[in-house]
This record gives sequence, C-alpha cells and structure tokens, in this order.
Amino acid sequence: MLNIRPVTDLRNNFAENSKAVHDNQEPVFLTKNGYGDMVVMSIEQYSKIVRENYIAERLKKTTAEPESTTERFDFLEASEEMRSLL
Repeated sequence: MLNIRPVTDLRNNFAENSKAVHDNQEPVFLTKNGYGDMVVMSIEQYSKIVRENYIAERLKKTTAEPESTTERFDFLEASEEMRSLL
C-alpha cells in the first residue's frame, strides 16, 4: 500500500517517517498542496533501484549489440580469454 503524506509531515514527524521507510522497505510519497512533490526512500532502496537500472541497461545494450554487427565469437575462446583476465 502506498504511504502518502503531506510534505510538512516529513519535518514534523521525521523519526516516524524514517522508521516507516526502513521498516517497510517502501518509499514515502510526499505531497505539497495536495499534489505529488517528492519521494523519500532509504539508501538501500535507492541503491537497489540504481543497481537494477544498471543491469537492465546493460542487458538492453547486450541484446541490441548482436543485431548491429555480424562479428561472432567462439564460446570456448571467449571463455579462456575471460578467465585469463580474471
């Protein structure tokens, strides 16, 4: 369930909002004059979103790459090269 609160609630009840964000692992949506204004979330939540977006972008790029070239690599050769780099 969405946790929607007025922006003044952040100032007046900071500890309660912080606890809600961390305990529920969900963001708090803040409104100003009845309209959406900000989202407050924990660093862990933000890091997870950034990580998931990075992975999604890399997958999209990796999926599109074979369509843009006819060059292909042998799996065993590529595996050996990767192992040597590690």
